[in-house]
Amino acid sequence: QYPGIARSIGSDVENLLTLLSLSPGLPKGLFAAPALRALQRELELECDYHREAQSAQKFRSLLRSDRFFLVPAVVPALSARRVLCTEWGRGQALERCRSLPQERRDQICTELLRLCLQELFQFRFMQTDPNWANFLYDPQRHRVTLLDFGACRSFEKEFTDLYIEVIRAAADRDEEKILSKSRELKFLTGFESPAMQSLHLRAVLLLGEPFWGPQPFDFGVQGTARALRALLPPMLRQRLGPPPEPSYALHRKLGGLFLACAHLGGRVRCRELFLRLYASYWHPESDAGAPQNPPGPQNPGGNSR
Repeated sequence: QYPGIARSIGSDVENLLTLLSLSPGLPKGLFAAPALRALQRELELECDYHREAQSAQKFRSLLRSDRFFLVPAVVPALSARRVLCTEWGRGQALERCRSLPQERRDQICTELLRLCLQELFQFRFMQTDPNWANFLYDPQRHRVTLLDFGACRSFEKEFTDLYIEVIRAAADRDEEKILSKSRELKFLTGFESPAMQSLHLRAVLLLGEPFWGPQPFDFGVQGTARALRALLPPMLRQRLGPPPEPSYALHRKLGGLFLACAHLGGRVRCRELFLRLYASYWHPESDAGAPQNPPGPQNPGGNSR
């Protein structure tokens, strides 16, 4: 870790908050302070390599039998609070995978979405950094190595119980349920104008569009990110309160996932993946909802490299 990085985060955030407080014309719904405080906590945690090593080891355990994702082992004897040593990860960054055959790109995107849903609703423990460089694809083995676990965080079941119902409501285009569950989650206060409620509904439905139907969703031809950016200015002008704290990191991860799938032009049966995991979330005793690993070569050693 570059010397002094950890010590500078607090002062950098304070300086930015001061600058924003002196800036005229910022929308009142920006609620910059809670967002920057959340970012400060995340950056400070990312500088603790002891914690990152523990998170990497936890993910390695969670994915030990996965046939698509690999997690390099940590070398404790060579690691410290500011130094982290792991096994070598083999592969190329996702941004270099656009030339792969369509079928391969579809499989990669399907597995990325599958992992994201598992992280949130099965593990309730997520690597929230959306950087594409954290995923190394090995075309020889058709597997992805996961890197950089400094931004890992847990999610309370109270949060995921409500969030999974918001996604289900968006997948079913149930506007009344979207609003009611959004109020329970504190995305809405209950005192929003009809115009703000309409904007919120449009944003949630856009996020839920991949889950609408059984057919593969083509991320390469959809303008979800562009449409959401267009909604942001009016939402910031009318928003009455900040979103729940866990959503800052979660939505960065989801945004990064959608952009990665769009970059790769992936086509994914999103609804099938979600409904399978939704069933297992509420009925964990049933194997019917358990996410399935993709077909591929066996890996008798699990994540051992």
